[in-house]
Amino acid sequence: MKSENPNISIIMSCFNSEKYVKSSVESILNQTYEDFEFLIIDDFSTDDTFNILKKYEAKDKRIKVFKNSKNLGLTKSLNILIKKSKGLFIARQDADDISKSDRLEYQIKFLQSSNFRCCTTRAKIKGSLKLIPKYSYIFPNNIIAKFKNPFIHGTLLIEKSLMNKIGGYDERFVYSQDYKLFSDLLSKKEKVKIIKKPLYILNMTGNLSSINSVEQKYYSDCVKRKINPISR
Repeated sequence: MKSENPNISIIMSCFNSEKYVKSSVESILNQTYEDFEFLIIDDFSTDDTFNILKKYEAKDKRIKVFKNSKNLGLTKSLNILIKKSKGLFIARQDADDISKSDRLEYQIKFLQSSNFRCCTTRAKIKGSLKLIPKYSYIFPNNIIAKFKNPFIHGTLLIEKSLMNKIGGYDERFVYSQDYKLFSDLLSKKEKVKIIKKPLYILNMTGNLSSINSVEQKYYSDCVKRKINPISR
């Protein structure tokens, strides 16, 4: 059932995602935890993504669909949804990934019973038996973060007040916006828990990171070096 003041706001940005978006949306609608709103923005897709989303919106009142009048990219699109959100917590979901049915329930119970304000989980790579992070989650996050992003963005659950305090996603980072967000959190001594249990299925074929690997690396290097990217 839809709540006027949902506990969790799930945010998802889509761009030409017609191939995967149905499975992604349904994985959220099938969650054992139901006190959420699902905010989805279509980033000016040229395929049937928006029409697919509107059909889901008509079926489930927890879903709210928005559309950018031009392609803005993931970073700006997520910030738009954060501003529209009503939940006490913000959860991420990527349009080509799948959340396991107990993901939200497991994560929200963890945050509500601990002194953490933010958590992610491990994930299974789609089409394989591999789990990520494989071993790095064992080591301190602030150490691993000097070399790579140790967190899976799509599994993020964070208090909205903390997200607002950090300033949301840094819009100078067109790519690696998640790495920058986590880096900012760690630099402010905020703890981010990586839950050992894999609660997410991650697509690593033909996604934004792989298609734009050169740009991804540039922005990732900016995070590591703690410098602002040059407009590209």
